[in-house]
Amino acid sequence: MPNILKSGTFALGGRSVKRLGYGAMRLTGPGVFGPPKDPAAARAVLREAVASGVNHIDTSDYYGPRVTNQLIREALHPYPEDLVIVTKVGARRGADASWQPAFSPAELTQAVHDNLDNLELDALAVVNLRIMGDIRSIAAQVEALAELQRKGLVRHIGLSNATAAQIAEARRIVRIVCVQNMYNVAHRADDALIDDLAREAIAYVPFFPLGGFTPLQSSTLSSVALRLGATSLQVALAWLLRRAPNMLLIPGTSSVAHLRENLAAAELDLPDDAVAALDGIAAGVAA
Repeated sequence: MPNILKSGTFALGGRSVKRLGYGAMRLTGPGVFGPPKDPAAARAVLREAVASGVNHIDTSDYYGPRVTNQLIREALHPYPEDLVIVTKVGARRGADASWQPAFSPAELTQAVHDNLDNLELDALAVVNLRIMGDIRSIAAQVEALAELQRKGLVRHIGLSNATAAQIAEARRIVRIVCVQNMYNVAHRADDALIDDLAREAIAYVPFFPLGGFTPLQSSTLSSVALRLGATSLQVALAWLLRRAPNMLLIPGTSSVAHLRENLAAAELDLPDDAVAALDGIAAGVAA
């Protein structure tokens, strides 16, 4: 079993979590819509993650919709005392599997209640406000979540897909404990933001560590992985762990074997020359 303690820990919403967590999005059907082909296998992945020491799981009620939250409840409830379940609000799924904004204060409030119901929780540990489209001000939305926090339904608030300006605006209203944006060895627009957040002890949670739905093709990444006897994803995850102390990872999978591979990235030591080569990938992509 991988020793994920080697990934280190970081505070998330007042709780110490291991820096290698698990993202539940891939437990749904194709296109993050509908149930998985094998729900029992999906529940087995969740149980294996927790048994391996994972205590940070990322989910949302719009995954499926409702699918991942219900699987988490079925597999893990009553939850381990140290488990931090982080969810997201701000979107919904159309009947055609489309991703649509659900960004009004009323929709956000309903989404929090839906997450509570499907996870069978009295309060959500962390809720990320997912920002979709070209939106400048998020003050009304953050205020709505802050009101739910005052009512005890939400303990901590984070942001997803947020700009530096939106993060600053939100922090003037409420304490922000994490930011979840796209970031990986090739796509590094958030470099300065990550360092700023680290100085403020705010967690940064990168999604799409290998490029997401259009996976990164990099001969440099492949050659480093071959030299170290690792997979490309393990190398990409190890690079992220080394990048900043506030980096919390949530790689997702629907396979127990793949989960174990991902968690083994905690034990992968990247030599300095490998890090230097990986650092150069972003410049090549930009060029």
